[in-house]
Amino acid sequence: MRIYVFALAMALMVLRCAQAAAPTIELTPVQVAPQVYYFQGQAGMASAQNRGFMSNSGFVVTREGVVVFDALATPVLGAAMVKAIARVTAQPVRRVVVSHYHADHFYGLQAFKQQGAEIWAHSAGKATLASDFTQTRLAERRTSLAPWVDDATRLLPADRWLEFGKDKTIRFELGGTHFTLLDVGGAHSPEDVMLYVEEPQVLFAGDLFFTGRIPFVGDADSKAWLQALARFPAGPKVVIPGHGPASTNPQADLALTTSYLLYLREQMGKAVADMQTFDEAYQGVDWSRFAQYPAFKDANRINAYGTYLLLERESLGKQ
Repeated sequence: MRIYVFALAMALMVLRCAQAAAPTIELTPVQVAPQVYYFQGQAGMASAQNRGFMSNSGFVVTREGVVVFDALATPVLGAAMVKAIARVTAQPVRRVVVSHYHADHFYGLQAFKQQGAEIWAHSAGKATLASDFTQTRLAERRTSLAPWVDDATRLLPADRWLEFGKDKTIRFELGGTHFTLLDVGGAHSPEDVMLYVEEPQVLFAGDLFFTGRIPFVGDADSKAWLQALARFPAGPKVVIPGHGPASTNPQADLALTTSYLLYLREQMGKAVADMQTFDEAYQGVDWSRFAQYPAFKDANRINAYGTYLLLERESLGKQ
């Protein structure tokens, strides 16, 4: 009997130590409208120092439950979102909409799934989720974001893969609040989705819209991106971007993103037409009008190179 009691005491001690060692994060939501809140990540790239918290997510409280947009970059952040939402409302999270399957926007899904939430995402996300790139990124994040991403981190598919019709919208209602999902896939990623909350006139824009900073373009299709920006809902009072603070002057911030993408295409298009190498072209461009913005140092050369390759393909009729 004494051996059993001793073993039980040791097991409880190990459990308490494990719980004490488990990483935790506390998040504070920012309210932008009577029903609408968001979590603002830090500036910069994902790192162990910022605990992967460098992107935004948000939620909408209705009479019949909560709709969440994106789940942040780690399961720990997802769990922190669940706790923060519970401090705001007793309503359960009914649905999580994934803007796109990039690591910093969906790794927190398992915390919501454990609470019984239904996951919605663009059907093009199935291929992204199954891709070698996504699996390679997970392996990298288990190292670069340890202990926030670990062997227990699971990449979850949608419960409902969204199939959009010709008008590229899906409308739904929950608890008297009306929502519109917008298909803008093929811009920043193949599976981009935005969410417009109609009564408070708030748009969750994902990574198609950046406030006060240049976007991360990478190998995205900037031509499709510009077309998607042209489809923004008319007159949102607030736009919550994938990164950076919420915008209460959406047209000005939209102009920055648009002008940057146009400038990338103009300058890299000239380089391709003149048959310059990328290094020659990049050194010859005057970047001064964008150099003062956050993320320029980290992202601009990558953005320019991706656009250079894109315009090479376009010039050959392969895009």
